[in-house]
Order: sequence, then C-alpha cells, then structure tokens
Amino acid sequence: MVKPYLAEAFGTFSLVFAGTGAIIVNDVSGGTVTHLGIAVTFGLVVTAMVYAVGSVSGAHINPAVTIGLWVARRFNGRDVMPYVVSQLVGAALASGLLRLMFPEHPNLGATLPAGALWQSFVLEIVLTCTLMSVILSVPSAGGGGRITAACAIGGVVALGALWAGPISGASMNPARSIAPAVVSGALTASWMYVVAPVVGGLLAVIGCRCTQPEGCCSARSMRSGVECGVS
Repeated sequence: MVKPYLAEAFGTFSLVFAGTGAIIVNDVSGGTVTHLGIAVTFGLVVTAMVYAVGSVSGAHINPAVTIGLWVARRFNGRDVMPYVVSQLVGAALASGLLRLMFPEHPNLGATLPAGALWQSFVLEIVLTCTLMSVILSVPSAGGGGRITAACAIGGVVALGALWAGPISGASMNPARSIAPAVVSGALTASWMYVVAPVVGGLLAVIGCRCTQPEGCCSARSMRSGVECGVS
C-alpha cells in the first residue's frame, strides 16, 4: 500500500521540479526557454508521469484531481488524505531542491496573478474543470489506454499553460502552487490556487454526470472497477 503514495510523491516532485524549474531557468537565462518552452515542459512532464506511475497510483499528481475522483466515486475516500499528503511532500521536496540550486530566485516559479484577482480565479476554475473533464472522460473514449490518457491529459496541461499562463500561471494544481509559494515566501493569493482548482474539479464531476453514460460517477463505477483516466 505504500507504493502508490511513493509514486504520487515522485510524480508530483517531477512535475514541480521540471515545470517550475523551466520557469526559473527561463528567468535566470534571459528568456532562452521561452513561454512556449515552459508550457511544453509542463505538458511533457505530465505525459511522462502518466506513463511512469499511472499503473501504480493512477498518476493523480494533483490534490484537486484526487478530490474530484473521490467525489466522482472513482477513488476510495480512505486514500484521499495519504495521496494529498504525498503530493504535497513531493512538491515541497522539488521546490526545496530548486531553492538550493537557485537561491537568488525570488519566487521559484510560484503562480502569481498578473491581472485582476477575479480573472485568475475564473481562469483556474475553467482550466481545472477542463482538465478534470478530460481525466474523467478518457476511460469512455476507449482504445489506447494509458497512451491515450497521457497524450490527452498532457496536451490539456500544455494548452492551458500556453494561453492562460501569462495571466494566472495556469496552475490547475494546488500542490504545484503551494510548494514554491511556501518555500520562497511568495504567498500572494495562494488561497486562490487551492480553492479554484478544487472548485473546477468538482464542476467537472457535475458535468461528467450530465454528459457521460448513467452511473459513470456513482458507487457502481467504484464497484465495477472504473478508474481515473490516467490509470
């Protein structure tokens, strides 16, 4: 039972280390990575982690996804807290290592709203709702299994970062936002990057129940072995 938790810690560590690391390297190198490169990095690392740990833990690597899957009755409630703690620990370790490597960087790639707070709040809700909708729907799409899930989910993450990153940071993930914010002390609007992704994930569950076959998000789906799209 320990392996899924270690897998979630490793997956979230990799996401934060590569993703926020790309932001940091872009800053210290004068923009050589570019915004496009940062978005692609986030998408590719999510895709890679789905391949790496999807068969072990489901590759949630995101507290909002774990909570959403629990509400959708596709994940056992007893594992929610261990998963979230594992994700936060993995993210914190990544930000801690980046702090050691780049001690002068002001925020370690933390997500900070660039415009009005409400803009970023709405963006994070919509982006996470879209991401969670894809995660919930991948099993229904059929064919390809984890390959389909990896490409679809990684693509959504990259797309969100590509167009919404300059405004909200396109977090879609409380662990990805909390870790660099706490380690660097850049806690501006951190609450938003916890609340908005969770709200977005819950809205996706409602949407799934309205659009997918009956029973997709119910106790029956748990009994029949329906799992997260990244499993």
